[in-house]
Parts: sequence; C-alpha cells; structure tokens
Amino acid sequence: MARRNFKSPLVMRRRILDWYDRHRRILPWRVPPGQTADPYHVWLSEIMLQQTTVATVGPYFNDFCERWPSVEHLAAADLDEILHGWQGLGYYARARNMHRCAKIVSAELNGYFPDNEGELRKLPGIGDYTAAAISAIAFGKPANVVDGNVERVIARFYAVEEPLPQSKSNLRALSAKITPETAHGRPGDFAQAVMDLGATICTPRSPKCSICPWQPGCAAFKENIQNALPYRQTRAKKPTRRGVVFWVMHGDGSILLGRRPDKGLLAGMVEVPSTAWLEKEWTVASAKKVAPIKSCWEKLPGIVRHTFTHFHLELWILQTRVSDKENLKNAIWVTPDRLNEYALPTIMKKIIDLALKAV
Repeated sequence: MARRNFKSPLVMRRRILDWYDRHRRILPWRVPPGQTADPYHVWLSEIMLQQTTVATVGPYFNDFCERWPSVEHLAAADLDEILHGWQGLGYYARARNMHRCAKIVSAELNGYFPDNEGELRKLPGIGDYTAAAISAIAFGKPANVVDGNVERVIARFYAVEEPLPQSKSNLRALSAKITPETAHGRPGDFAQAVMDLGATICTPRSPKCSICPWQPGCAAFKENIQNALPYRQTRAKKPTRRGVVFWVMHGDGSILLGRRPDKGLLAGMVEVPSTAWLEKEWTVASAKKVAPIKSCWEKLPGIVRHTFTHFHLELWILQTRVSDKENLKNAIWVTPDRLNEYALPTIMKKIIDLALKAV
C-alpha cells in the first residue's frame, strides 16, 4: 500500500475539514453547517476580532446585532452611540472606520458588501486579512486567510525558524499552497478550521499535538521544537510618556470634559483635558501654562498608569473649581451620575476614578 503523503495540500485539506466538521467551535457569528453566512455578521465580527479575543467579542457582537441588526441600521446610528457601545473593546479607530464603512455600503453599494478581496479592501477598516476572511467565509471565494493563529500553525507545520515579523511573507506563501483553489474546496470552512486549530489545538503554549489532525506531517513535531515556534524578534522596550490632567469641577457638581482631535490616538473620543503626552517630566509650572483656564490649581495624590500598543503612559492630576462656565469653548459639562452616557476610553475612566476618590 502506498504511503500517504501527509504534506499533500489535498490530504491536509481533507484531514482538517474532517476534524472541523466534528470539532468546530460554536460562535455567535457562525452559522450551522450548510447555511450561508450573513456578510454583515461576518464583517462585524471580523472588525471586532481585530486585536481582541473571541471571549471578549461575543457579548459585544450580540449587543450590536440586537441594536443595529443590519448595515443600514448601523450606518444610520450616531457615531457617539456606536463608540459608547464599543467601550471595552479598545482601539476605537476600528469603530470609527466601521461606521464609515457601513455608511458607504449602505449609501453607495445598496447595502451589499462586495464579494471579492479587491473591492473589499477599498472600504474603510478592511485590510488584507479582513478582506480575505469576508470573501472566504461570507461568499465562499478562495482566499488566503492568515491571522496570528494561522501564522503559528504554518510556522510549526513547516518548521519555519525565521522569526516574526520577518517571516510573515513566507508564512503567507506557505499558507497559500494549501488554501482551497475553488469554492468546491469549502474555502470558508477551511479558513475557520485552521483558525480553530490554532485557537484550540496548536496553542501558543503546550500544543495538544497528540490530537492534531496535521500532526503526522508536522515538521516541528518531528523535530520536537513545536513549543518554541514561531520565533519572534526581540521587541524594543516601550518608552514611557507623561502628562498632566486638568480636573475642573463647577459649583453645581459637574465636571469639565472635552473631545480629542479627529485624528491621532483616541481620535474624536471624549476626554478629561490634559497636556500633551511627552517623554519629558512635567512640572506644575509648565503644566499650568497649557491649562484650559487660569485658576488656582492643586495637585491631587496618585498617578494614573496605562499602556498603549507603543508606549506606557503616566499621568498625574491638577484640580480646581470654577463658578463660571462661559469662558470655556467646546466644553462638555457632565455630572458624575451621567458619565456612563459617554463613550470614555479606559484611560479616561482610570483618571475619573482616581480624581473622584481624591476629591
């Protein structure tokens, strides 16, 4: 009897689809076998899943679908409502791009998402991976869908020792070799199967190789280096930026908020006013020069710490009280009991918690 070639793309596809049919994860955005996925649900889930875990996304996905059951409903919603519903998912640029995308699909494409990667990539917030995922999962089009889970699986199967991120293009090329070439090969199921394999079997630590459908052909398993792969380039240490927050309270108990610029970090989000976030140390004197008002400022005890993708942040707070609201342009005055009505990034919630306790 001829020996089976476990590295053959045909064998690999057959084995992982058989495994997927038995062990597929049940997720809110997945349809049962044999049913056609709703492109709106696929797009919405993929945008939410960018840099966010499946466990975190589930409740948000269900909430969004209940509040905005179609792309037209989402397009018609106020951006602040969407940002408020997005609180906790982070990376708020995704929510703003999602709203822009919904408006384009609703107004210019008659509510229909494109079914091919090229046209999908033209829409806000949709990059190579997301376009491939939507094309494959929602429309059954052959597409090379490569996320972090897939990179890990491919790096181990082929024992790719070049570290990430340098190996990304090589991993994509290797993934393309085994991706179904026709709709008959179930490209959507194949893409989700490899992602499920990475999420449940070929995990970052302690992979369950004994029950992996691709174990017989896995080069890393044969060399016993599966726990080490994929290698990653040593990351540079994150810098620490610093700033000063201005906590302004009116006699009626309301707090001064503002809105960040439309571009940049936390663009368009509601904020507690602050200095710029720089690597230098701020003094009380230097901070007062850029305060929103001239007043008698008092430093509050404590430091707010937060970590963004590219830097750590440390903030301390200057507080004051005012009796006149008229001299502040574009001010948002909010009483503490109504703060939950605003979309506040996590860093702003930390500031508010510390300030309310301190005063």
